[in-house]
This record gives sequence, structure tokens and C-alpha cells, in this order.
Amino acid sequence: MKHFIVSILLLVLPLASIAQDTDHQLAEHYYANGEFDKALTYYEKIFEREPTKPIFSKYLECLTETGESKTAEKLLKKMAARNRYDHEYSVMLAKFYEDQGEPKKAEEIYDDLIDNLTNSSRNIIQLYNLFKGQGKSEKAYETLVQGRKLLKKSYPLNFQFAEYYGSIGETRNMMDEYLDLMDYHPTYITTVQNVMSSQIDFAKEDSEEYVILKEAIIERTQKNPDDDNFAEMLTWLFTQRQNFSAALVHIKAMDKRSASNGRKVYEFGLICVENKDFSTARKAFKYVVEVGETSAYFLSAQNSLLNVSFQEVTTRRNFTQAELDEIVDDYRLVLDTYGKQRTTLGVMLELAHIQAFYAKREVEAIVLLNEALDLDRLTDMEMAEVKMELADVYVLKGDIWEASLLYMQVDKSFKYEPIGHEAKFKNARIFYYDSEFEFAQSQLDVLKQSTTKLIANDALKLSLFITDNYGLDSNYIAMSNFAKADLFVEQHRYDEAFLLFDSIIHQFPAHSLGDEILIKKAYAMQLTGQWNKAIGFLEELLKFHGTDILADDALFQLGDIYQNHLLDNENAAVYYKKLLFDHRGSLHTVETRKRYKAIRDLTHRNYLRWEKRLNISYDILL
Repeated sequence: MKHFIVSILLLVLPLASIAQDTDHQLAEHYYANGEFDKALTYYEKIFEREPTKPIFSKYLECLTETGESKTAEKLLKKMAARNRYDHEYSVMLAKFYEDQGEPKKAEEIYDDLIDNLTNSSRNIIQLYNLFKGQGKSEKAYETLVQGRKLLKKSYPLNFQFAEYYGSIGETRNMMDEYLDLMDYHPTYITTVQNVMSSQIDFAKEDSEEYVILKEAIIERTQKNPDDDNFAEMLTWLFTQRQNFSAALVHIKAMDKRSASNGRKVYEFGLICVENKDFSTARKAFKYVVEVGETSAYFLSAQNSLLNVSFQEVTTRRNFTQAELDEIVDDYRLVLDTYGKQRTTLGVMLELAHIQAFYAKREVEAIVLLNEALDLDRLTDMEMAEVKMELADVYVLKGDIWEASLLYMQVDKSFKYEPIGHEAKFKNARIFYYDSEFEFAQSQLDVLKQSTTKLIANDALKLSLFITDNYGLDSNYIAMSNFAKADLFVEQHRYDEAFLLFDSIIHQFPAHSLGDEILIKKAYAMQLTGQWNKAIGFLEELLKFHGTDILADDALFQLGDIYQNHLLDNENAAVYYKKLLFDHRGSLHTVETRKRYKAIRDLTHRNYLRWEKRLNISYDILL
């Protein structure tokens, strides 16, 4: 008997399940077609089995649409009473009364919900969102006010208050609510900054929101000079606007009020360096140095002050001789003060680099680097770094075989390290400069497998260049002249290099080196900071050699110049996008995609700000 019952159940249960599925399908079918009377029959049955909100909403709609108002009211009251802490049913009941032309009953329910709120942040926020969704702004605000009384300081409703104030155009109150979050807990600073980024168009000169936020933060920093969070917010605000010089004034004042002894200003100087505002960074570090040796940041500021000069020289690349002489004197002053020792090795290396590659003082650089080699207690790696810099200077000076000897020493000592791979590559270039193309290529082939991606890519490019352009006698002459001109570029002898490049074009008008010459000329112009001339050569390359192997290099360099030197993201994005679409196999693809995404994300944030102001969709703008 037992087995018989089990068998019957096994047959019945699947049939019941199929029947339930059929009820769902029919209910959805009739509901979608607006046949509410037919759908009602099924939803009533389904709701008895599954009293969920989605089913309830459709069941209720079917009741109201078919004139079953009394049943709908009874059902709503039942569900509201059964779910006292789920305010959605009560709000639905009130909305029902409004639709039935009984606003007083609805108002009583709304007031009762607000008056009888519990000190549960979840329920308070739920009711606020329900009122907001119904477009009942005043009720939403009353809910927040009552909620803040109940919760006191146990839970911040700042986000909800800020949202409310933003919706009615009370910008200052909105900003204050966000800033109050940092009083609730300092860790909210990043969250506040992210929210502010979506609220304010920092690129807009006359942004009202920016002015209001600035005033609000300054007031708080004046009232709370020891609060690092508000100091950080002010720094962040000016950083977003790229107004570092204005920020420095406030940072100095805060540093003095809080007796930070230069700490705040020093940290701000590092932010300026990251954003390539070297002028303001220099002022910041000078301030810390002037605080005196009592500051724990005195030595760091001195080193940073020199490093700013080094970065500015190597970035701008078009300094006057007087400016370079002043920078060199600053480095010498530090070395005279603290001596030439292992702790000042970094200063010595930077000074030698500036002397050799920018101030045209190669001999002085060589003397200084040889002194560095004689310092006591240098590690093998530090010794290798000095040798690499010294070898680079020898290349610049024309002593390429002296340079080769040093590169080989580093290669031998650090055969499996990145610095060893770099030395091998630079030594291979020595042989390339000397027209020993076959030997150079044999060294480059080894480096193609380097774990250092940059060196591997450089080695691959030079190897491919030799393969593509070397072979016939006429090619040897052209290649030999090109290699000499390439060396002249590295030695900053640009006039001589351009003469050789032009002679190749004149002597071999249809030679495959045409695009290589243009990209080398562009590189030379970039070394001297002549960005527009560099753009001209790269554009010429794309015009006449747009399908050749260097087209992706030209596109990447154009994007880089516009993005990082001319600060024109719009034009940079054009070249990056073309590279991604037209040169999918380029070695620059990964970096280009990263840069293009960063520019696109910045544009996206700006569109979102416009969307909020104009009440239009970002998708439409695109």
C-alpha cells in the first residue's frame, strides 16, 4: 500500500508543478495584452500560493482595473497590517486612496507612517525612498527630519539629506551635508570626494558649485585648523581645478596654524610634482627649506627641490642657458654642503645628467661620474647605475667605444637583470651606429626574449629596422649614413643629423628609409621641446607612409604630444582611437587602450555633469 501511495505522489507532483507553470504563463499573457479580467482569475490563485510583492502588484492592478475596488482596499489593508515594518504596502494603500479621490485618508496614512517611525535606519531610508519615488518631496524631507531625531548620531542620513537638497537646488546645504559626513567619520573623505566629482564641473570656469564648495571648505578649515581631513579636502579641491598656486596659499596658512613644521606644505609639493606643476612644487619645497633644519622634512625638501628641477628640465627640454646654470648651481650647493658620498649619489647622477644632456658640459659630467665611481661602500647595483650614466655621456661626447666597454661590464655583471638587458641593448646600438649591422642584429636577437618588455620591444624594433633596410650596396650606404645621423641625434647634434637625413632623401629619393627619417626628425624636435614641428613631421609621415610599419608609432607619438605636452585630450583621443582601430597588432595597443580609456572616462564624467544639469541622457549625447 505504501509503495502505491508513493507511486501516485510521484505522478501527481509533476502534474501540479506543470499546472502552476501554466497559471503563470496564462496570467502573464492576459496581463500583457491588457485582458485584466482574465488575468485576475489566475493571479488570485497564484497569490494564494506565492504572496510576493511582484505578484501582489499585478494582482492589485487587475483588481483596480476591473472595478474590484472594495476587494483591492481590503487586500491592501490586510497586507499593510501584516507587514507593519514594510512601509511599501502602506504607501500603496495611501496611493490607492488618492486614486479613489480620498486624499484625507491618504494623508492620514502618510502622517502616521512618519509619526510612528522606529529608530531603524533601514526603515527610515525605505520610507524616504518611497516618498521620493512618489514625487512627494515634502514628505520625504519630513521623514528625514524625524529619522535624524530618532537615530541621533548612530547613523548618518547625510547622503539622503544631500540628495534632497540637491533636488530642490539648495546647493550650499547639499555641500554641508556631504562635508558633515567627515565629522561623522574621517574615512568618508574618499566617498565625499567621489560624490563631489560627479556634482561639480571642475573644467567650467564660472562653476557655481565649485565656488560654494570652496567657501564651505575654507570656512571649516578656519574653524578646525588641526583637522587634516578638511586640509586634505581643500588640497583635493584645488587639485581638481588644477589651481595649485591658489592652494599653496591656504596650505601654508594651515601649516602655520597647526604647527606642522612644513609637513603639510611638503606633502602638497609632492602632489604638485605628480600633476607636473613644477613651479608651484618648487615654491612649496623652498618654503619647507626656509622653515629650517628643525623641520623633519628639511632634507627631503632639499632633495625634492633638486628633483623638481631635474624633472622640469627633462620634461620641458627647452630651457635657457641661464636657467640651466642656476639649476646646476643649486645642485652644486647641496653637494658642497653635504659632500660627495653614497647618500648624495642620486644628486650626483641627476647633476651629471643635466650637465651632459642639457647644459652642454659633458666633460664636467664625466669628471663627476668618475668621482662617483670612487665613492666608498657603493653596492654593485649603484656602481652599475653610475657606469650606465657615464656610458650614456660617452656616447653623447662621441667616445662610443669607451661607452661600449662600460655597457659590456654592466651586461656581464647583471646578465639576468633589467639593467643588464638595457646595457646589452645600448651596446648593440653602438655597433649599429658604427655600421656593424650584422653583429648588432645578433645581439638584438638575444634581447627579443628579454623579460623586460620595454627593452624587448626596442630590440625588436631596431632588429626589424635593420632587416627591412639593409642588404644591397646602395642600402648599405643609405643605412650607414642613417646610423651616423641617428647617433648625431643622440648627441644632440641636430643640424648635422638633419643634413645627413636630407642627403639620403636627395641621393635615394624613393628609399624605404623615408618614414624612418621623418620619425627621427620628429623625435629630435621632441627632445628640444619643439612640439609643433614634431607634429608636422609625424603628420607628414602619416600622409605619405600611412600604411607603412611606423604609422602606429607616429599615431602614438601624436597622441602622447597632445595629451602630455599640449594638454589637448580631444586631439589625443583622435589619434589613440585611430591607432586602436587601424593597427590592432601594434606594440602600443595596451598602453594606448589604457590612455584612451582614461580620456574617455574623463569625458564621460563631464557628460554626466551636463546630463544632470540639462536632464538629458548620456547615451543621447553620444
